[in-house]
Amino acid sequence: MDRFLYYPLELMPYVVITLIVAFTMHELAHAYVAYRFGDDTAARQGRLTLNPIKHLDVFGTILILVAGFGWARPVPVNRRAFKRPRLAGVLVSVAGPVSNLLLAFIGFFLLVLMHAYGMELLSAFSMGLDRFFSIWIQLNLVLCLFNLLPLPPLDGYRIIEDLVPPRVRAKMTQFESYGIIVFLVLFVTPVGSYVVWPLLSEGRDWILRVFAIIFQPLL
Repeated sequence: MDRFLYYPLELMPYVVITLIVAFTMHELAHAYVAYRFGDDTAARQGRLTLNPIKHLDVFGTILILVAGFGWARPVPVNRRAFKRPRLAGVLVSVAGPVSNLLLAFIGFFLLVLMHAYGMELLSAFSMGLDRFFSIWIQLNLVLCLFNLLPLPPLDGYRIIEDLVPPRVRAKMTQFESYGIIVFLVLFVTPVGSYVVWPLLSEGRDWILRVFAIIFQPLL
């Protein structure tokens, strides 16, 4: 069965738990910030909830287990409802990746605490926690960075859309369909292995170094 999965079978419980929490918090963050800025579209659809069923896309979740990338159900956003559309648009888009960064930070903190206070003495239990927190940190960081890529339909593209002048945004809209093709080429073909994944890996390692500096007194 392992040959059909992107991750080793013995790690799947950790991966599944992490993805459920990561996707749920990512989409909830989008919905909450949109609501705070005056758009209740997601709230009316029941997306202001910690219930993962409301946020997970079945096919997107299965795909990440099989292919290493996937998606949750996008939160609907009506930018015309925002009091300050450009600022709100940027903050709504960035909220998702920031939620994953915070989850990774919390996981790193708990892992450091576990080792700092001697829980490694409980060898079997500690080994499981080590694996879980390592996967939790790695996946959340990758999801954070992945979603910041400036490609439609990712959050990074939406952030750029709201930052550029309206005339540039109109031109970007014209080329969105081509951007989606580029996205598919990068993540369905081997091209991504040489372009995207090294970039994500470098970004992940840089953030881990920052975490290590922050928690240096406990290490």
